[in-house]
Amino acid sequence: MVNHPEGILAVARAARLASTLLQSVTTEHKAEALLRIRQVLEERRDQVFEANLLDKQHAEPLVAQETLSSSLFARLDLTGGTKYATILTGITDIISLPDPNNRVTLATRLDDGLDLYRVSCPVGVLLTIFEARPEVVVNISCLALKSSNAVILKGGKEATHTNAVLADAIREALGSLPEGNPIPKDAVQIVETREEISALLDLDRYIDLVVPRGSNSLVKFIQNNTRIPVLGHADGLCSIYVDKNADVEKAVRVITDSKTSYPAACNSVETLLLHESLLADPSIVLHRVAASLFERSVHLRCDPTTHAALAHLFPATSPLASLFSVSTPADYDTEFLALTMAVRAVGSVEEAVAHVNEHGSKHTDAIVTEDAAIADYFLTSVDAAGVYLNASTRFADGFRYGFGAEVGVSTNKTHARGPVGLEGLVIYKYRIYGNGHATTDYSGSGPDTRTYLHQTIPEAEYKVGRRG
Repeated sequence: MVNHPEGILAVARAARLASTLLQSVTTEHKAEALLRIRQVLEERRDQVFEANLLDKQHAEPLVAQETLSSSLFARLDLTGGTKYATILTGITDIISLPDPNNRVTLATRLDDGLDLYRVSCPVGVLLTIFEARPEVVVNISCLALKSSNAVILKGGKEATHTNAVLADAIREALGSLPEGNPIPKDAVQIVETREEISALLDLDRYIDLVVPRGSNSLVKFIQNNTRIPVLGHADGLCSIYVDKNADVEKAVRVITDSKTSYPAACNSVETLLLHESLLADPSIVLHRVAASLFERSVHLRCDPTTHAALAHLFPATSPLASLFSVSTPADYDTEFLALTMAVRAVGSVEEAVAHVNEHGSKHTDAIVTEDAAIADYFLTSVDAAGVYLNASTRFADGFRYGFGAEVGVSTNKTHARGPVGLEGLVIYKYRIYGNGHATTDYSGSGPDTRTYLHQTIPEAEYKVGRRG
């Protein structure tokens, strides 16, 4: 483990060397390594829990002092429920996924004996910087290994002990692989201090991709302070639009789950848009949705029209009247990460789309409607990595998508968008197989000038890889 900024260059160089070695490892080598990681993490469960308890004890006063948000504290916990078991299951799922490397995505015969292939390959060296969420250590390490990438991890100070134990377990597993497995221990490394972040962000010679997971301020800082490509999202400002043709039962289920199943998550809904017709008396949809949210202590910050409708349904004498108030313009640009939601009435799906595209973060947005044409307009016109019909925004997750786990959620418009799993950790290279061919053979107009065939190569004739 590296403790001093002066060791950062050595870390980056070791990661680059490891990434080179990983280029040629087999799928079987990687499966063996991941199984060993799962085994060691299972064996060291109690040690992980002890470290996590220590981190939580250190974090509790910070929450009380409001220097650490309750949402980050919630993400810190690994001991509750089935969270640790889910992490281990995620490793098994990653093992079972197809190897994303060496896939042919284009095969063209340029001429007889001159074949062109586009083949998937690892990105190289990943730098992952994250806050809380110690499970990121395991998820990203395993995804990186499966995709033949080396990874450098930098976690937040609030999870220092947990991160260290998890990373040590992974490195122990890699260091104890059977003879003949070439995966190096330095394929996974962890650094600890804030000073090391700035040093790493300057090493574009060795690091190929930065994956930040954390607050808006963290992501913006990274995006503004490195030449290395950054994959991620700054905000998770998700919206749901309830159309006039919505099914009330679906609306209640989708909205309630999106807001209350895990309010601290980046895929939790923050803004609710209601077609103005749903505010008319009797307002069955509004009443049912509001009652379900109030039952779970959700506070609604409403535009004047929606506030007036709620005040009619829940007058000042109602004990629920304290759970809604008039919104401010800033509420529609806020990622609350808590049991708070902004609400606004709109006159049409076009107005809803305009609001989402103006105020959203391009993460995940949903519509509740039974009208296929309106649904199609929303799904086509909203500019987001995920657009859903009659489904909770909480489905925006690599595990739920069947990716085994995820590196993070990207709102970029590059090679990876939405929940990023293995496919987002590979890029491609072009290979040409020739036989002494030269470009001058295809120049001029003489009788010996050759012309390109540009024919698709049948898979049975591939010289490399497999069909992607």
